[in-house]
Amino acid sequence: MNDFLKNLLLFYSERDWSQFHSPKNLSMNLGVEAGELMEHFRWLTEEQSKNIKNLENIKDEIGDVFIVLLHLSHTLGIDPLQAAHEKLSKIGQKYPVDQCKGLCKKYTEYEIS
Repeated sequence: MNDFLKNLLLFYSERDWSQFHSPKNLSMNLGVEAGELMEHFRWLTEEQSKNIKNLENIKDEIGDVFIVLLHLSHTLGIDPLQAAHEKLSKIGQKYPVDQCKGLCKKYTEYEIS
């Protein structure tokens, strides 16, 4: 991932785009890119969303989301993998397997001991 990040930062630097990449702008762009990803699934049934034949456009949107998220993480000095590991641990505490397996409730609806 470090090589990719270096290439990404060089790409932006060569184009003098870094001036536009504040945390505010990157976070807003992340929302836009996530919205573009969601567009491909809008109005599909659950089954249709599981059986998409041509994934190329979705692949491009996932790439866009990843690029912006990685850039935002770098800009803020956050290791995204470490953040994900820490968040997964927090989610595990909120949703203990013995209380939530197979259920779709918010953590506030469980009695956590």
